Amino acid sequence: MLHPQVRTLLDLIEKSGLPPTHTLSPLDARALYRDRRSFTQPAPPAVSLVCELQAQGPHGSIPLRLYRPAGAPQAALLPVLVYFHGGGFVIGDLDTHDVLCRELANGAGCAVVAVDYRLAPEHPFPCAVDDCLAATRWVADNAPELHLDATRLAVGGDSAGGNLAAVVSLLARNAGAPPIVFQLLIYPATDARCSAPSHQTNGQGYLLTTDSMAYYLGHYFRTAQDKLSDRASPLLSQDLTRLPPALVLTAGYDPLRDEGLQYAQRLSEGGNRVTQVCFERQIHGFILMGKALDEANSAVALCAAELRRAFRG
Repeated sequence: MLHPQVRTLLDLIEKSGLPPTHTLSPLDARALYRDRRSFTQPAPPAVSLVCELQAQGPHGSIPLRLYRPAGAPQAALLPVLVYFHGGGFVIGDLDTHDVLCRELANGAGCAVVAVDYRLAPEHPFPCAVDDCLAATRWVADNAPELHLDATRLAVGGDSAGGNLAAVVSLLARNAGAPPIVFQLLIYPATDARCSAPSHQTNGQGYLLTTDSMAYYLGHYFRTAQDKLSDRASPLLSQDLTRLPPALVLTAGYDPLRDEGLQYAQRLSEGGNRVTQVCFERQIHGFILMGKALDEANSAVALCAAELRRAFRG
């Protein structure tokens, strides 16, 4: 039941002779991920403002990119989504997810602050967590100057970014601040043990493979014990109560499918409001591929609608 558009895309990738990510150095993998985005991503939609910012964290400065949606008055107080890009904690940056951030800003009528957190292996776990938490706190603390509403602050991300959004939500709850009203978790990595059945059934042939998962996690974690921390594997947290409402979006042919579903179930069992939607015919990473995959655009629209609903309270 793989979507025919996905089958066509996978066949094109195979014929292109692109090297698998796990065979590349991190620097080369980052360059390939950045360079190939134009083949599957739509043209970037216009927004009213794009602004480069810097937050401060425990490891130094953190580049940020602020988007305000098309048509938003310059001084309007907007809700804000703090967004963490995917890429296995090793690849990805502000540019690889620029189109998605613009789409979410326009679709949800909110500001988006994208976070260029530190990547492994140069900066292994928990540097990405530290950066993302610091960036979220910085956005909340500086909201008035940025014409943002800190009482309507959401976090979100895809894949590794979904992991980071879930972890930031946990850490913010534990600390009592900043208040987060919603978490947007797009095919999130929630269990670094990679033991869910979909890692076996979807581990080959669907872009994200068992080998690439081992590559990413091998660069991110220094020890096997790191993987058991709830700052690495939020599914392993003993307490998933009192967390922000969530949308957990998964894909049917994704190795991460089952751990996303398991996390949504644990959140619901913890008394949180959760919507879980699986795009059964899609693969990991599909939401960035709206130029090639129609359902990617449907997924973006769903995410934007859920953000709007959350910001309305």
